[in-house]
Amino acid sequence: MRGWFQLLAGSHLALAGHLAIAETIAITHAKAWTMTTADSLENATIVITDGKITSVSSGGTVPSAARLIDAKGQPVTPGLIHAATHLGLLEVSSSTDTVDSGVKSGSSLGAAFDVQYAINPNSTLVQLARADGVSRAITYPVNGGVAPFSGTGALLRLADSSDLIERTHIGVFAVIGGRSSSDAGGSRAAQWKLLRTALDSAKTGLASAASPATRTPEFLALEPVLAGKEPLAISVNRESDIRQAIKLASDYALKVVIIGGVEAWMAANALAAAKIPVILDPQANLPGNFDELGARLDNAALLHEAGVTIATIVIAGGIHQSYNAGLSMREGAGLAVANGLPYIDGLRSITSVPAQIWGVADRCGTIANGRDGDLVIWDGDPLEPSTLPVTVLISGKEMSLSTHQTELRDRYLPKAGLEGGAHRP
Repeated sequence: MRGWFQLLAGSHLALAGHLAIAETIAITHAKAWTMTTADSLENATIVITDGKITSVSSGGTVPSAARLIDAKGQPVTPGLIHAATHLGLLEVSSSTDTVDSGVKSGSSLGAAFDVQYAINPNSTLVQLARADGVSRAITYPVNGGVAPFSGTGALLRLADSSDLIERTHIGVFAVIGGRSSSDAGGSRAAQWKLLRTALDSAKTGLASAASPATRTPEFLALEPVLAGKEPLAISVNRESDIRQAIKLASDYALKVVIIGGVEAWMAANALAAAKIPVILDPQANLPGNFDELGARLDNAALLHEAGVTIATIVIAGGIHQSYNAGLSMREGAGLAVANGLPYIDGLRSITSVPAQIWGVADRCGTIANGRDGDLVIWDGDPLEPSTLPVTVLISGKEMSLSTHQTELRDRYLPKAGLEGGAHRP
């Protein structure tokens, strides 16, 4: 009897192991933009096994058991990576019960405001970003209640899952300049002083082993930043603030990331020397305030030429960091290319470079052996706004391209001849 139970248990384990193994997929006839070279790989065959890329080659062999996806000569890129969003934290900005991206000034959280506890995997904006080809996104808060900190962000993986968080504590975020100075008494001088004081206090408090009470939540949030394990991402636009951020990185030996950087081109050589990346908006060509008087469309090209690492997003006052995050990001990268950024670097600015900035380049952002099977087949040039995904794979699993918008379209335009939810009106 015991032998039968062992045999039965063994067969169940074998079946469970078989079910756990993902299928092998081979994408054929692809124009593969691997991001590892400056040119596309023509007639490429990309093999994904157990959710990982196992082979990339021109005219490569297709495994006998593989499920075939014919790209028909269309472009294939890695899944897009949005470098700075509020996805999962905001649904309808005018409905406060769907807004978890910030706290009111005076709430004593600061850097300790951690977004991981509020991520909504059922957000229709997450669904839309995924259908637009976004496989990963950084999401971060806008206000931590204690100037100048916004709080702590997270890395999301936009698979169809109830748990989107791939990594918590991806970095600490701060905002300096512009209208945010009112939270620090009306002066950016106070914002920079508060930031330096917070870093000094955290360093002292964390070093005090005699008193565990000194290890406050804010100090603990800043500990990996001070240790160089996580970046401090600072939203700034004015040249003088960008140079202050460079000095801060040097004085405290920090990994600093600039978000916005409208006038970053003015400090391009200094940013390159300090190895500080910039996440910028290529659409920022007119000043929205006095911090952006130096706005120009070739900001990305000038920074790239100087050797600065750049990723592109579209901010538009924060709107496109949630709504149409994927579509707007591609449009922004295309605009940067139209104004002098090399085409391959436009693609990299929304794939491999965000992965590099946020420390996940070992698993995503390129089409290479061992990387996650996050791929997008496009029906045209990925940097053209009219182009849409044909197929989106995350970890080798095909994602639905149906969204709330396509469902509404199909419901109210049943005779339009549109099927499958692959294209939006």
